[in-house]
Amino acid sequence: MRREQTHLWELFEPVVNGMGYDLIEIEHIPNPKHGILRLYIDKEDGVTIDDCSAVSEQISALIDVEDPVRGHFNLEISSPGLDRPLRRLKDFQRFTGSLVKLKTSMPLEGQRNFKGRLLEANEDVLVIETDTEEISLPMSAIEKARLVPEY
Repeated sequence: MRREQTHLWELFEPVVNGMGYDLIEIEHIPNPKHGILRLYIDKEDGVTIDDCSAVSEQISALIDVEDPVRGHFNLEISSPGLDRPLRRLKDFQRFTGSLVKLKTSMPLEGQRNFKGRLLEANEDVLVIETDTEEISLPMSAIEKARLVPEY
């Protein structure tokens, strides 16, 4: 995680958690005129527009005081959606049994992109079942991970 991202997590996560939500992801897309700072939040029974508004008010006030992001940007607060990102061990454990897409930071078994059913997750390894095999991936090698919606 980049240093700026780490700082934003350290700044925003206690506020979001204190309001009863989980901070799922932070995206900062800098642009001289139309930058975006987007926070994805969640709670057990789902996120409403009122939830996003309440978090936006608190985070806006914090940004006004701390000024953690350079340049102009719009603050967006959103639910993670059906294809939510998975970042932390507790996210992977919560969604054991779900279909996931993973991207590794380096090629493993000759590939970087994997898709399969999440069977197991611990601090060291993530196990998925693809259409053809069961694959164990080092947790430290996971660059990106998302749920795959099943309809």
